[in-house]
Amino acid sequence: MNRKHFLTGIFGAGLSLPLWGPLAKAANKISLQQDLSTSQLSSTVLAAGIIPPYLQPGDLIGITCPAGYISRADIQPAVKLLQAWGFRIRVGSTVNARDHSFGGTDQARYTDLQAMLDDPEIKAIMCGRGGYGAARIVDRLDFSKFRQYPKWVIGFSDITVLHCHIHRHTGIASLHSKMCNSFPDDFGAAAPEVQQTILSIRQALTGVPMHYSVVPDPNNRPGNASGALIGGNLTMLQSVIGTQSEINTNGKILFLEEVGEYLYSLDRLFNSLQRAKKLDNLAGLVLCGFNRLKPDDPGEEFGRTLYDIVFEKVKNFRYPVCFNFPVGHQKNNYALKCGVLHQLRVQDNSVTLNEIG
Repeated sequence: MNRKHFLTGIFGAGLSLPLWGPLAKAANKISLQQDLSTSQLSSTVLAAGIIPPYLQPGDLIGITCPAGYISRADIQPAVKLLQAWGFRIRVGSTVNARDHSFGGTDQARYTDLQAMLDDPEIKAIMCGRGGYGAARIVDRLDFSKFRQYPKWVIGFSDITVLHCHIHRHTGIASLHSKMCNSFPDDFGAAAPEVQQTILSIRQALTGVPMHYSVVPDPNNRPGNASGALIGGNLTMLQSVIGTQSEINTNGKILFLEEVGEYLYSLDRLFNSLQRAKKLDNLAGLVLCGFNRLKPDDPGEEFGRTLYDIVFEKVKNFRYPVCFNFPVGHQKNNYALKCGVLHQLRVQDNSVTLNEIG
């Protein structure tokens, strides 16, 4: 992604949330906004669905591995930072467990995640990493207690499957963001965009309304839209079509990201969404990071850019489209609240995505 298209700021007005320990200096680089009239003690029901209680200092966050393997040592930067924010941490049994590339066997990963979904003391569940594996256990999960005690499920990439499944079956909001494997060893020495995206997780979890302003891409299609924000990894969204995790995109703002694909593969993925009518009745479309794309094989050039692929699929619709939103497999992967109402404004000289609350 071109640096000029990165996020230009998370903005707000008024109140800055307190931070603990060495994080205050870094957090001062970001302006925060919080609606103090919003109750953080009970779930808030909006037209888009149910928002879990926002976190308070002392709340418990569970860490589990429903997909790929991660070691106990590799989650320590995340554990230390979350504790510095004032949260308690419970490390699940799948951390440091391994079944080849998975974070333990299917049974172990299911059992660990199910226990955290059921436990009313746990207020948020952060996935250790993505990779592959959530789809192998998602249909076994029982969300009955999760509905009684909604909590934030945090992750992206392969975890898109969980976001989709939760959105379809419970209507409970979740958090698309970096996971434990993306926390830097030395937060203070990390690049500014890394610090800011990590801090956006804390903002989202503690009830700060999320507001993003992005440098416009000249290929954007202008317009205004409002609706529930849903989406995630393009491959994962395509893979759940026809399953119990398939989502209804009608009236929604859909965001998409992908990494490491050929352009013809992206066309195939977008074509699947088009054939399944997932692009027909959107409120808006947000294209995020499409990174580390593979070059065409010599003599087998696809002959189309990402812009060509997208507009070929949405040319018959009038909703706004923006490119290069700072989310995905990249340093500046900002937190997005899935299932929460947002307003998207795409203009020639500005792009904003604002949480409505």
